[in-house]
Amino acid sequence: MANGGPVQHGFPHLETVRASITALYRRLSYDTIQTFSASVAPADVAFADTDDLYLGAQRVARELVRHYRLPDARMIVGFREMHHAANVELAAGPEYFVELNDRFRTHRRDIGAALAHEVMHVYLHRLGLSFPGTRDNEILTDTATTYLGAGWLLLDAYREDSASSQKLGYLTPEEFGYVLAKRALVFSEDPSVWFTSPQAYTAYVKGLAEARHDEEQPPLTAAGWAGRRRYARDRRHAQDHHAGGDRPGVPYAFTPDGRGPLRVSFPCPTCQQRIRVPVRGRVRARCGLCRTVLECDT
Repeated sequence: MANGGPVQHGFPHLETVRASITALYRRLSYDTIQTFSASVAPADVAFADTDDLYLGAQRVARELVRHYRLPDARMIVGFREMHHAANVELAAGPEYFVELNDRFRTHRRDIGAALAHEVMHVYLHRLGLSFPGTRDNEILTDTATTYLGAGWLLLDAYREDSASSQKLGYLTPEEFGYVLAKRALVFSEDPSVWFTSPQAYTAYVKGLAEARHDEEQPPLTAAGWAGRRRYARDRRHAQDHHAGGDRPGVPYAFTPDGRGPLRVSFPCPTCQQRIRVPVRGRVRARCGLCRTVLECDT
């Protein structure tokens, strides 16, 4: 939790974020992810200053348990002094003890954001889905929280001015915006209407631009002129020299095939799983993981 300190910006964890989205689709399946088409509603996690601290925290926790479809999980919420925003004890269940930073006693509107992340830890624990290392696993948790409809709360908890700052989670504000945008493009959703933080809206706009950039990479037909020109040059080189492999800064890779046409692989702009298609002009490809239909010019 950045509390008054510097807030990291940009997209330093983008590779792990994309791997997290792919892992979600592989573990949950397309059909399960579609059941999360509705995000957590602001009214369901609202926390007024007049609400009882403990009863209110339990109510918000129950709402997030319901959203993640963990009906047999019970969250016991407490508060104590700590460095991090929150912590959850991952036991066998059905009861899980969540501790929130004492700061939330007076910053109650952000309790939902902290609980969204901690309850997702329980959800992923039950799925048996994790990444090695604390850093990557926390990035997975932030990404899953956001992609499954509760992460707008974490981005909305980001506030920064010349005198103070606050940010929850391991992702940068722009990376939260990126995952939110990925979700919005899948479910035709506009999460920006829920933001109370102007800085959150700015970060979302930057994340949306990065998410749209994924959809404009060759061999997709939506690629821009410069990308198409570079792709044609790389394709010609691969055909002339029967060479392939990854190239730095290029999302696609050509694979020579002595028994058939040259093939090109590239990440699906929705789930980031790599798709492999023959190089033969206009091709319509369907991602087997997220079922996105892609128009390509290979």
